[in-house]
Amino acid sequence: MTSFAAEFIGTMFLILLGNGVVANVVLESTKGKGGGWIVITTGWALAVFTGVVIAGPYSGAHLNPAVTIGLAAAGKFSWAEAPIFILAQLLGAMLGSFLVWLMYKDHFAATKDPGLKAAAFYTSPAIRNRKSNIISEAIGTFVLLFSVFYFTNAEIGDSNTPIGLGSLGAIPVAFIVWAIGLSLGGTTGYAINPARDLGPRIMYTILPISNKGKIDWQYASIPVLAPILGALIAAGLYLLFN
Repeated sequence: MTSFAAEFIGTMFLILLGNGVVANVVLESTKGKGGGWIVITTGWALAVFTGVVIAGPYSGAHLNPAVTIGLAAAGKFSWAEAPIFILAQLLGAMLGSFLVWLMYKDHFAATKDPGLKAAAFYTSPAIRNRKSNIISEAIGTFVLLFSVFYFTNAEIGDSNTPIGLGSLGAIPVAFIVWAIGLSLGGTTGYAINPARDLGPRIMYTILPISNKGKIDWQYASIPVLAPILGALIAAGLYLLFN
């Protein structure tokens, strides 16, 4: 599998399962209706785990333009490869959100509230305050990236006889995303990933969903730019301390 394919497929699974859990909790007549925030944050954490397991061996499983940019800024990834990674992530996010719509098509039709329909695609702030929303997304992404910089190889034992942990190496990043959602996600819905928000927002715009209401493109720049800001701050501090 090429790096492009790995990022594309890994991000597709990330969004399919991540936005899928939101759809299951908020849309009408689903088995998971009303599951609440704990279900959503847990579902997103497991979505991250799944995406990382699939893409990790082939691309390092960035699955997030902010991660790609942050790693490049810290000298841990080639800037020349960044555009192709970001393109794969955006396209994968678009496909994943399309599959969520296909899966829950009847439930989108049964849901009258356009805000709930949109929630199964893209993020929105609980309280609209652009400065606070930017800070929230930047801090959440900073936590993610700064933690990623300190990941070690997934193995136990000493350096002479390590025991590889294989796919279990995806667990730490899943736990970090889970922690971000539980602790920091209540303000903006913790996009912390430009592709995760922009790709599904584009798909929501073009898919034939009835009564979708006004699509909030005025807010759309925040979950794209603020995570990149947080990633660059994390990269700068990492370089400062190491």
